[in-house]
Amino acid sequence: MPSRQASARYSAFGLLRRGLTHRDWPRVWREHDLAPAYDAVIIGAGVHGLATAYYLAAKHGFTNVAVLDKAYVGGGGSGRNTAIIRSNYLTPDGVRFYDRSVKLYESLAAELNFNVMFSQRGHLTLAHNDGSLRTMRWRAEVNKLEGVDSEVIGPKEIKRLVPFMDVSPEARYPIMGALYHPPGGTIRHDAVNWGYARAADALGVQIHQNTEVIGIDVRAGQVRGVQTNRGPVSAPVVLNCTAGWASLVSAMAGVALPISTHPLQAAVTEPVKMFLRTVVVSGSLHVYVSQTDRGELVFGASTDAYPSYSMRGSLEFTEELAGHVLALMPSIAKLRLLRQWAGLCDMTPDFSPIMGITPVEGFLLDVGWGTYGFKAGPVAGETMAELIATGKTPQLIAAFDLARFAEGRLVGEKGAAAVGH
Repeated sequence: MPSRQASARYSAFGLLRRGLTHRDWPRVWREHDLAPAYDAVIIGAGVHGLATAYYLAAKHGFTNVAVLDKAYVGGGGSGRNTAIIRSNYLTPDGVRFYDRSVKLYESLAAELNFNVMFSQRGHLTLAHNDGSLRTMRWRAEVNKLEGVDSEVIGPKEIKRLVPFMDVSPEARYPIMGALYHPPGGTIRHDAVNWGYARAADALGVQIHQNTEVIGIDVRAGQVRGVQTNRGPVSAPVVLNCTAGWASLVSAMAGVALPISTHPLQAAVTEPVKMFLRTVVVSGSLHVYVSQTDRGELVFGASTDAYPSYSMRGSLEFTEELAGHVLALMPSIAKLRLLRQWAGLCDMTPDFSPIMGITPVEGFLLDVGWGTYGFKAGPVAGETMAELIATGKTPQLIAAFDLARFAEGRLVGEKGAAAVGH
């Protein structure tokens, strides 16, 4: 029998061999024939759809579930975001909701047995004028009342956290203070998608890539199933977890949504030595920046002003973004931009999501996430799974129902979500 040390060497060699040759690697999730019927069909294999499927199986024992995606796992908004996590929102409903998501992210790697690389490095939202500073104080007090760690700090403390930031009074956009949120940070979005997909698959959930939903069957006011490019599928519950095409998918079931779709662009630089330890956001300048574990700077801004389904970058975005970032950190002027991309954001009138039931029985929504859907993936999955399993809307998402728009119960999050991050 080989010694423990020899076994360790063999395991290390085996890992190296597999890493170089890719031979004998087990599939992270399996391929299946599309069954004619499931207990629930989830449209969209991003973090929301995968998390819902996982929690349905793990917490409620629902395993006869299909997750359908017209492309591939994490290929939509879940693979095109800048992966910032935070809970320093403005309304009590929003703060409680996103704080639960942060808590789930903190233990996600252990729960899924998959390294999602969550780095809680802190989150700074800068204030450049008196109005912004008042909003930061407002958010800080709401956060504290809900038990979330947030406080307003001054230029001296900002300089300590971000030494390369220009906090001098002579700056083009003087920094008067910032909302500092220590639990905020970044995560690897692809790892989150793969972790949920692997865990859901292991529990019996079927994930079907390249399976486009082309119709939703509704009879007598109740959903009966979906039509796909691979054939019909019957199910008493259909959940719309799409981003970018949420309104088009819902229209298949005869449900109209108050959503407009806008591109959100982002960019990344060449890698450099780590110097930016926190996430930095400026709502006034419509820009945010963080540094990855590889050393790249990731930049983003607010959504494009016009509705569109385009996912191409634009020179106008790059020029405006560069000018605003350099106003904050002039010393990075010589960094080269490597690439830029765009994703699609479904924006609601109050900048809050639409979650829960619809006038069509069995047709459920988890949509309208705008620029902040990825950070809500775990809690959205947990609550939507509870709704599907019990038939009762969890209190945590009751405020985000579709009926609020007709009844005038808006959840105004624009002051905390107007910048795409």
